[in-house]
Amino acid sequence: MALTELKKDLTEAEADVRSYLENSEEYAKLKIFKVLMELVTTFAITLLVGALALLALFLLSWAASNALNVVLESAYLGFLFTGIGYILIAIICYFLRDKINAPLLRKFSKHYFD
Repeated sequence: MALTELKKDLTEAEADVRSYLENSEEYAKLKIFKVLMELVTTFAITLLVGALALLALFLLSWAASNALNVVLESAYLGFLFTGIGYILIAIICYFLRDKINAPLLRKFSKHYFD
């Protein structure tokens, strides 16, 4: 009688382990899908907003350069000063890169490990 109960318990344990493994595999697949979809949607939104922002920045830069050209009565000084302004902004961003990277890492690690 004890042998029959032991067999029954082992069979139930085996079924429980199989069920656990199958459920764990499904959970992992869903987790990977969730992370990938968040990554894809974040990338798509960033790409769209970035493209529109670059287009707006280009047009505003063109307008500012032309306005400076009129004020300075020069055909090229407005474009030169606008370009120098962008170089200065790039240098500042380079030196502040650690302050920019930390929030990005926190945001994306929250999505990945959540």
